[in-house]
Amino acid sequence: MRATGDIHRFTPVFMLAVLLISAGSATLLVAQQSTGTLEARVDTLFSDWDRSDSPGCALGVIQDGELIYARGYGMADLEHSIPITPRSVFRIGSTSKQFTALCILLLEEEGKLSLDDDIHRFFPEIPEYPAPVTVRHLIHHTSGVRDYLTLMDLAGKRGDDFFTDEEVVAMIARQQELNFPPGDQHLYSNSGYFLLSQIVLRITGRSMREYAREKVFEPLGMEHTHFHDDHTEIVPGRASGYSPTGEGFRINMTTLGMIGDGGVFTTIEDLLLWDHHFYGDRVGRKDLLRKQHTVGILNDGTELAYAAGLTVSTYRGLRMVSHGGSFVGFRADMIRFPEQRFSVICLANLSSVNPSRLARQVADIYLAGEMEPIPQNRPGERQRPAGRAMEIPETLLLTDDLMTQYQGAYYSRELDVVYELVPEEGELILRVAGRMGGRVTLRSEDVLRTPGQTFNLFRDAQGAITGFRLNAGRVQNLRFDRRP
Repeated sequence: MRATGDIHRFTPVFMLAVLLISAGSATLLVAQQSTGTLEARVDTLFSDWDRSDSPGCALGVIQDGELIYARGYGMADLEHSIPITPRSVFRIGSTSKQFTALCILLLEEEGKLSLDDDIHRFFPEIPEYPAPVTVRHLIHHTSGVRDYLTLMDLAGKRGDDFFTDEEVVAMIARQQELNFPPGDQHLYSNSGYFLLSQIVLRITGRSMREYAREKVFEPLGMEHTHFHDDHTEIVPGRASGYSPTGEGFRINMTTLGMIGDGGVFTTIEDLLLWDHHFYGDRVGRKDLLRKQHTVGILNDGTELAYAAGLTVSTYRGLRMVSHGGSFVGFRADMIRFPEQRFSVICLANLSSVNPSRLARQVADIYLAGEMEPIPQNRPGERQRPAGRAMEIPETLLLTDDLMTQYQGAYYSRELDVVYELVPEEGELILRVAGRMGGRVTLRSEDVLRTPGQTFNLFRDAQGAITGFRLNAGRVQNLRFDRRP
């Protein structure tokens, strides 16, 4: 049953019928609770955004292939006073990765590639690393390939700068090293899924957008879903992305057209059809669903939670498959409990919203009778002892003598950018491509820090500083050499 408006409520009689049909399988309602009670509790979770002067969220709750509750909270477009509905089109960021991985698996079915192919088959311009990077490594984020968004940021690109697919491939190809040997670690990298989209292009001669439309979206009937590779394109029903300010909201946007790592525009109603895919064989062969849920394995045998653009985990005792996403004001998550045939989709157009938490809280309400008790501390949360302030990393005194030692220009061939360490008014300042890059602190001997970055200085046999290695989250061991 497809959503037809802002709010969908189904009568208790209808829900009773669903329960009877679903006998013998997990059900989402407790006998004592009415549909209205559940919906009211869900609405409370979203009450902060359920206003005509705020961006917000679209919500879809799916049971046994039906949208049992779908509605919008807040506004899709503040300038034109357009409310959010289940048909509003949202950018879903990295939640797109599952569609990219599916396209690669379809190409494998067609005999066009193998997951164990060395990526040099498709990208001869990328350097020969000591161990080969495979398509499988890209899918599971075990390739060691440095994240291109982080690389562009480190190269001094601003958030609203424009660059092309070709420039991104060239940036990746300039990297003489990987973050780690392929298969040794799991480190999320948008480069992997961007390269997967380029593999689709280089094999088929068609863009990921065209291939996904023909092989995935059209067969599933997802008429309002596409990979968005043209920032100038008009998209009917599109929600705008926003970030909060001290006095209201600002519009977020991008000129970038990279897809694969993100870029899908879709709706709650279309994602209902995507949910159907996981319980049938409308796309690909029957073995395809197993491959989509097959998690990666490291070289030492460690099994990961990450499969083909999907995270396979356990939430409150129930098996859960999910993937979140975030980009330019948009936030998204789609969580699925396969054994309960129950899913929650939460799409937001406000950067301060946390759809992952909200989707799980919705599941808490509907699946309360099936779940284990809520843990004292949820996964990923640490409880700070009462009365203790948050610890601040210790820094050492940067003397004038040390700042004079560190002062200089450092060049990265892989980024093609110059970093300068410059003493200014008693502080050491980092400048990137001539622009301010932040205040530098001293963590230990020859280890410098700026927010989110660590600089490990190295010296020659005479003790003179000759460069540093930069670590910045999804980019590790990036070499800079000191210029005379």
